[in-house]
Amino acid sequence: MSAIISFISRALKALVKSKAFFLLFTLSLVSAIAIAACSNEPKASIPSNPATIESKTESKSGTQKDAMTPSHNKAKININEAILSELDKVEAKLGIAGLSNKIQAARPYTKVEDLVTKKVVTAEQFAQIKDMVGTETIELTGEAKDVDYLTKLGLMKGHMIVAKELLDLQKPDQALPHIEHPVEEIYADVEGQLKERKVKEFKQPLMDLQQLVKSKPNDPSIAAKYNDAIASIDSAIAAIPETQRQSPKFSLQVINTILDTAGTEYRAAIANDKIKEIIEYQDSRGFTIYVEQLYKSIASAMEKQHPDVHKQFTASLEKLKSAYPSAIAPDKPVLSVADMAELIKGNEQAATKVYAKS
Repeated sequence: MSAIISFISRALKALVKSKAFFLLFTLSLVSAIAIAACSNEPKASIPSNPATIESKTESKSGTQKDAMTPSHNKAKININEAILSELDKVEAKLGIAGLSNKIQAARPYTKVEDLVTKKVVTAEQFAQIKDMVGTETIELTGEAKDVDYLTKLGLMKGHMIVAKELLDLQKPDQALPHIEHPVEEIYADVEGQLKERKVKEFKQPLMDLQQLVKSKPNDPSIAAKYNDAIASIDSAIAAIPETQRQSPKFSLQVINTILDTAGTEYRAAIANDKIKEIIEYQDSRGFTIYVEQLYKSIASAMEKQHPDVHKQFTASLEKLKSAYPSAIAPDKPVLSVADMAELIKGNEQAATKVYAKS
């Protein structure tokens, strides 16, 4: 055995000194590097250029954008994320007072059926709303995202408009809920977008006004605090370029979404031909007044480019406004829920003619 080992040792030493061994070693080293490179290929394919990632995101989101515009308001209501005004559509559908708050309090939900297992609604009630609710988060992009952003700020303005009316009527107790809703119900939903759009956050001015009306309802500085809050919301709205806000197609999407919410609030306010829920009536009034203000920004373009639709919209808004003779709710509704729903539906159908030509 020792003789065999000695022979192999001498042979290896001779081979190491030869050119053949050097060549064989080099080829082996190159092969090893090549194999290692192949095995790392997936890591190398991760895009290091942010522009590449953005491009893929845009491509994926483009489909979502197409699917959401202009009728994104018809998407399912996310019961984990929707603001109370959106959840009010579920409440109105079932006619259960306070259901929106109950849905919000029972969050989170892993699936819509949890509404039943958490005893928010019964199985029979769930059957009536299952097609209008969901738990899937849809990431809005492009115009659909802008519409959503301006719609939520518009709802804030609507709350604040009716709050101002009530303050002027020396009704701070009735004004307070409408001052609270923008900061407690809606602000969190736009907070992320404010950062993305580099808009100064304005939660504090809203809270300052809220605290002052709550603690000192007759303080003369309320007017200044109110103006600060309104100026902050207007600054956030200005993040949408003026040319876009004056686009009939864009603004009509916002208008119809807010009107849809106004109709839901109006429906929730009325029971047995009486206005039972005063806050919902006032919400509906504030939203409709803001819609009228928003429509004025596109009225000239509508009259010139879409005269028939313009005529219908202006007539419809006049009739809708007649539903709210004052910020103080009347005992009986002036306009029936069915008539209001018909007017809002007519506006949505008319808007499709504008979308088609845009």
